[in-house]
Amino acid sequence: PLASGFAKAAGVPAALSPFPSSPPPRALSPSGTWLLYLPCTWSIGLAAEQGCLPDWQMLSLFGVGALLMRGAGCTINDMWDRDYDKKVARTANRPLAAGDISTFQSFVFLGGQLSLALCVLLCLNYYSIVLGAASLSLVITYPLMKRITYWPQLVLGLTFNWGALLGWSAIKGSCEWSVCLPLYLAGVMWTLVYDTIYAHQDKKDDIMIGVKSTALQFKDDTKQWLSGFSLAMLLSLCMAGVNCNQTFPYYSAVAAIGAHLAHQIYTLDIDKPEDCWKKFASNRTVGVLLFTGIVLGNL
Repeated sequence: PLASGFAKAAGVPAALSPFPSSPPPRALSPSGTWLLYLPCTWSIGLAAEQGCLPDWQMLSLFGVGALLMRGAGCTINDMWDRDYDKKVARTANRPLAAGDISTFQSFVFLGGQLSLALCVLLCLNYYSIVLGAASLSLVITYPLMKRITYWPQLVLGLTFNWGALLGWSAIKGSCEWSVCLPLYLAGVMWTLVYDTIYAHQDKKDDIMIGVKSTALQFKDDTKQWLSGFSLAMLLSLCMAGVNCNQTFPYYSAVAAIGAHLAHQIYTLDIDKPEDCWKKFASNRTVGVLLFTGIVLGNL
């Protein structure tokens, strides 16, 4: 029961929002893992030598790490929120909330996840080991943010896009801040876009339970805020590209991302959970577009 329960939990986008509002068929959605992994691929791709493909072994290693840390994040989230989850029908059957798994068992399981993730981290250089370990405080504290601030999505952005720093350092041995910081900022802005959309699914439950989100903060002004975040993301991507001598395919991808985000925001209906889910899930396309542009730009 322990393994099967948390295997299911590891696929739930729990760390992306206070409470997932998606119906049961979405419970195994890998969207959260993709959104954690893609900023790593951007950084690894930008760090590749001109004319060369990204390091596929490093991409694979980071893929495993993203899967493990995504699962660990979900476990931590479920541990913090077990009392809240009991109050919402769609989360009441989570292993901890339902009482199928004890808190002690969840700690043991979390220890196993983090131990495996540490094995992945130890495959990197010393600079990256320290940098990667520094993100653990964000992973642990993120689920608490929705209790104290209307900006938990910002903390999630800081957490989920750490790979934008780590991927470059894993290839180069340290961070080139003129590239990594704009890339990191772009990822944070991107997270504010997709997770605010995601949080709009949970507005009623969040108000009832008493947790906070940017969806509740922005209300009917959501589209204006999302537009501002999108513009900041695009400008940051352009800055990162200029600072590492990217070429036409990269900027074409950035333009395509701008068009995608504009359509996403324009057609978004914040009062329809199904539409919010659809728009949220489409953000994997944003990440893949940028990675493709980086690879083609390098070549």
